Amino acid sequence: MRRSTAKRVFMNIGSTLFILAIVFLTLSQGLAHALENSEDLRGFFTFEGRPRSYLFHIPASYNATKPVPLVIVLHGEGGSARGAVRMSQMDAKAEQECFIVAYPNGTGPLAESMLTWNAWNCCGAALKNNVNDVGFIKAMIERLGKEYSIDPKRIYATGLSNGAMMAYRLGAELSDKIAAIAPVAGALNAENLHPSNPVSVLIFHGTEDKYILYGGGTPEKLLETVKRVDKPVSYAVSYWVSRDRCKTGPEREVSGQITREIYSGGLNGTEVALYTVKGQGHAWPGGGSGLLYGNMDEPTKEISATDIIWDFFKAHPKKGANLTIDDIKWHPGIK
Repeated sequence: MRRSTAKRVFMNIGSTLFILAIVFLTLSQGLAHALENSEDLRGFFTFEGRPRSYLFHIPASYNATKPVPLVIVLHGEGGSARGAVRMSQMDAKAEQECFIVAYPNGTGPLAESMLTWNAWNCCGAALKNNVNDVGFIKAMIERLGKEYSIDPKRIYATGLSNGAMMAYRLGAELSDKIAAIAPVAGALNAENLHPSNPVSVLIFHGTEDKYILYGGGTPEKLLETVKRVDKPVSYAVSYWVSRDRCKTGPEREVSGQITREIYSGGLNGTEVALYTVKGQGHAWPGGGSGLLYGNMDEPTKEISATDIIWDFFKAHPKKGANLTIDDIKWHPGIK
């Protein structure tokens, strides 16, 4: 009886702390939104009976006669499009490099906060309601492509945490549209995937991440009450190295707390890259401190994920004709 009571008390405390954290994040986002003078535009449409929305930024140098890249930035669990703007600081990079950046909103109990993505086994209301987020983002890409001059060979996706998981899913299920993905502190929690085209992949992960463990397993810290088991970073790397038919031996470089491993030679010029951040927790490398910037832990200042992501994206457009699964001999053992 005592053990059962103690367990219920522990679970109630955990749930209360989770709710308080989300409330704090929601209030922080609201305050930041009120203080910002954003030039981001808003998009709305109904998809499969649900109202969906997104923010997007058009650089001042945009010229409709010249197709530009599209970068999709996905917020983490409990976040929002507005939070993804702050998290990634991708607007400034878009102005420097002349590309369009889109920040879609997930779904949840509120319109613009406490939002999640349906990324296989995570997270929240999106998972519970089996929301078709892949279909929504595909529709968003198509809408933006009708309104603006977007290069179909230069469409990319990145995200943090639950957003990183969603980036993995987009790479697997929208490989005909997505040229490269860059998951930050996420997990590829799926098997039996069938991407029809090779996709370049850039991964960032901290060794001290307790929310999505570097080595996989049940998270030591949870942002929700539903437990899950995450696959290790090594699974995502080996999966995409095999799928893209990259060289199995990486080029390795260590600088300070950062270890970079590059698997090159993939189909149509694809590569897989892993940045391991020793000592970092659940955070966007080079980002701002605290929940306001989507970071549960202190981010490293040794590198800027935003800068590295854009350089990787820029170097990896889709090349050649689109391949189908029948055109490629995948490595043995990969389903």
